[in-house]
Amino acid sequence: MKRIICTVTTDLNFDQRMIRICTSLVQAGYDVLLVGRVLKQSPALQFQPFRQKRMQCFFESGKLFYLEYNFRLFLYLLFAPYDVVCSIDLDTILPGFFVSKIKGKACVYDAHEYFAELPEVVERPRVKKAWEAVAQLVIPRIRYAYTVCDSLAEIFYKKYKTPFVVIRNVPLRIQQPEQKEIAASPLILIYQGVLNEGRGLEETIEAMDQMEDVVCWLVGEGDLSERLRKMVVDKGLQNKILFHGRVAPPELLALTKRAHIGLNMLKKKGLNYYFSLANKTFDYMQAGIPSICMNFPEYSRLHDKYGTFLLLEELTPTAIIEAVNRLREEDGYYQKLVGRNRIAAKDLTWGKEKEKLLVFYEEVFINISGPNHY
Repeated sequence: MKRIICTVTTDLNFDQRMIRICTSLVQAGYDVLLVGRVLKQSPALQFQPFRQKRMQCFFESGKLFYLEYNFRLFLYLLFAPYDVVCSIDLDTILPGFFVSKIKGKACVYDAHEYFAELPEVVERPRVKKAWEAVAQLVIPRIRYAYTVCDSLAEIFYKKYKTPFVVIRNVPLRIQQPEQKEIAASPLILIYQGVLNEGRGLEETIEAMDQMEDVVCWLVGEGDLSERLRKMVVDKGLQNKILFHGRVAPPELLALTKRAHIGLNMLKKKGLNYYFSLANKTFDYMQAGIPSICMNFPEYSRLHDKYGTFLLLEELTPTAIIEAVNRLREEDGYYQKLVGRNRIAAKDLTWGKEKEKLLVFYEEVFINISGPNHY
């Protein structure tokens, strides 16, 4: 059987993207192992149709974590049997690339992020320089690669001369819920994802302080978790902003269906966010709710085609308030977006992207079965 190892730095349970990818590969007949890490607060590993392994590290964040995890991953891959290793993002690429060279195996690069342009990286010149060095060392030498949107594929090819297949991070097709009435009280906003810098979370809290009959659900955890919770307490917004923490995919979908408006707002702090196409974009679509997004290239492309979003030109509390009020007050506008989302949700599904993934790996295995596959 054809064996694939996928490597991430997540704890696996909440990584919807990798769950979809690995499940699709298993269904196509591959033997798949997903390797991640276990955190102190990680719940028990949930059953999946693919094999899973979580490594425990002494360090859980910062440069020492990356050094430790990459060293452990290098040793693990050195002795693990596989035909292809798929390294997800730059933070796992070095072990996959070098061990594959040593063992004469194939290394696939899955670029979910423009890693050297993450907000937490671009403002730290030494860290940014280190990740750029990793990228310059490895990506031009990678033969098999894919990413999540056209913008990143174009940038990576221009910068590294490596072609990237585009496999978008879209969810499975689900039955659309009944249409909601925007006049419902309270109006529910939902943000799902990591609580990290540059995602409009502080601005959202500031906006919530000025809106009535509106609640906001923040679903996820991240570097800003503690600061955001303190900000909510300091402003006395505990009844308006609810932290749900990390939620497993089935429960996350149920929560999202109950909301009215999805939040997907980013600061232009680094090119990663500017050229992003976040999976929450499509999760909101499948849940039947319109979303507020930034007028960045990928969202603008989708909006031009489907007319599904309310696009912001700037990320400020005032802009958020105006967007929510427009959705709530402009006659027919909310329902128009809901209808367009229903059309887009039929087209933007994992069923279509999965076929591109399977073609990609089929070509990889055809190539590595012959001589000189590097």
